[in-house]
Amino acid sequence: MTRTPKWLRIAAITALLWNVIGCVAILADLRIGPEQIAKLPAAEQAMYAARPLWSVGGSLLAVIAGTFGSLGLLLTRRWSMLLLWASLAGVVLQDLGLWMAANSTHSTSNVAVVMQVMVLAISIGLVVLARRADRMTLLR
Repeated sequence: MTRTPKWLRIAAITALLWNVIGCVAILADLRIGPEQIAKLPAAEQAMYAARPLWSVGGSLLAVIAGTFGSLGLLLTRRWSMLLLWASLAGVVLQDLGLWMAANSTHSTSNVAVVMQVMVLAISIGLVVLARRADRMTLLR
């Protein structure tokens, strides 16, 4: 049996932590009530109202598939690639929905844009990492 390289274990653990934090964030987002939304600035309230439900579904897909895909990568399982691809698809859906909401409300935050670009880049990076590990026959 081939020992998992240290760089793959470190990357997979980091990815798993990143995605668990994403799960916590999406759960907090889903639990926010009307009274908390009312306390937000008007632009953020408009974004919540304009955000399509399928975009929220994309967020859920991104973090759940990303969490299990990262766990699979840590366990060096080939099925992790499918889940990381699904996570990337969820990020794209989330980004499309947020972009549509931002355009309809004419409000965008530079911080939100930078964060979403970073999330997309990390998601792409995880797919590339899993493909590399598979090509090196590290996944079984």
